[in-house]
Amino acid sequence: MGDGEGPDGPDFTRGVPASDIAEGRMLAGRVGEDAVLIARVDGALHAIGAECTHYHGPLAEGLLKDGTVRCPWHHARFCLKTGEALGAPAIDPVASYAVEEAGGKVFVRNKRESPPQTLTPPAGLKRVVIVGAGAGGFAAAEMLRRKGFGGELVMLSADEDAPYDRPNCSKDFLSGDAPPEWMPLRDDAFYEAHRIDLRLGTRVEALDPEAKTVTLEGGETLTWDALVLATGAEPRRPPGFQPNEDNVFLLRSLADAQALADAAQKAKIAVVLGSSFIGLEVAAALRKRGLEVHVVAPEPIPFEKALGAEVGRWVQHVHEAKGVVFHLGIQARGFASGLLSLDDGNTIATDIVVVGVGVTPRVALADAAGLAVDNGVIVDDRLRAAPSIWAVGDIARYPDPISGRPIRVEHWVHAQRQGQHAARVILGEDRPFTDPPFFWSAHYDQTVNYSGNAESFDPPTADGSISGYDATVRYEKDDRLLAVVTLGRDLASLEAEAAFEEAGG
Repeated sequence: MGDGEGPDGPDFTRGVPASDIAEGRMLAGRVGEDAVLIARVDGALHAIGAECTHYHGPLAEGLLKDGTVRCPWHHARFCLKTGEALGAPAIDPVASYAVEEAGGKVFVRNKRESPPQTLTPPAGLKRVVIVGAGAGGFAAAEMLRRKGFGGELVMLSADEDAPYDRPNCSKDFLSGDAPPEWMPLRDDAFYEAHRIDLRLGTRVEALDPEAKTVTLEGGETLTWDALVLATGAEPRRPPGFQPNEDNVFLLRSLADAQALADAAQKAKIAVVLGSSFIGLEVAAALRKRGLEVHVVAPEPIPFEKALGAEVGRWVQHVHEAKGVVFHLGIQARGFASGLLSLDDGNTIATDIVVVGVGVTPRVALADAAGLAVDNGVIVDDRLRAAPSIWAVGDIARYPDPISGRPIRVEHWVHAQRQGQHAARVILGEDRPFTDPPFFWSAHYDQTVNYSGNAESFDPPTADGSISGYDATVRYEKDDRLLAVVTLGRDLASLEAEAAFEEAGG
């Protein structure tokens, strides 16, 4: 926005020279008060809304690929022809506009209705039950309705809050920059209008794959024609630390984030246990609130196992520049009377302790039902765990098309895309899941973008300057590229993701 009154760029209703929109290129402009982009692909012109419906990323700075435009911030995908949000994290479509070329100019006309293409559900599909209402569960429910499923749709969630923007729990919501009303993915009216029977505070006690039933706490039994397991993950609890007592906090749910935010308003010092992505995002959020923050972790360098030593040191320096104090190569032993004891004999006086030492997949329900479980629920390339049962998100261990090995991924966007994919497969689309993992981790005003999956890797190679926040880092194993991290290079991150798609497709 230039003057704060409306979108920048040319007025597309008055026309722009056709030569300004070359093949394979995009141009941002406006139609009235709406930001719009025009793209030319395979000779055809398309006009859609120019802002991603996730966090309003500038789509014209993104990537054109296979009839889509992809957001440079968090890799949402939109159909150029219809504006439909084809890939998470965006759910809402962007507007679609009529566009024409005449007299050497291109004109954008009025908005047009472009409903998404629907699928024909199998004849016997009358009820779908989804266990879990996080990223994967919500995405599955939304896609089932979007693609034309008209039967009964039940979502069962142990959480007391309707599906919400979980990544923000450790980012803007915790720092106080995002108000509570920003957090729900949809309001109550959405579930009513789409006839989604969302049951909050509801625990599933057992499932019977042969009888196709789930038994709820209290004894109620529901049958299904298709079941989606999206039970997510559980935070690890180190011995000696009892969450929600004596100012010790976990951070997994919106309720957890609210409790921590409330405590932070009265605290002056906080200690984060663990230098995980969530842990350091919490450190950044609490520093923004003005707290003195310490990080205690057993590893010598943050993220070294996931990102390598050089990127890990850079992240550490970013936090140290903001005043975070690191205690690395050290274990915490206990917390009492405002003192955190460490295994090197020292103590840290603190008001609150945040435990961020990772998560474990919630697979007890699947295991008790006799499903294949091995560091997650084993699924095939359609995300199917058993006949009429799918598993998505943090619990799904699926075949990675790049490495050829089963992997389990704990990323918000990936869980959403798996939920979307499972929904389409349930409705009859027979296609393997090949989306490469992607996540972003925000640290103050700098973001790490990660595409692919490298559980182990040879020494990474970097192009550009890691310390200067302008780099592409490649992670290979036995001469096979497995993952790419970018710092300050959003388009390069999109291009890496697209390359992984082609390699795995």
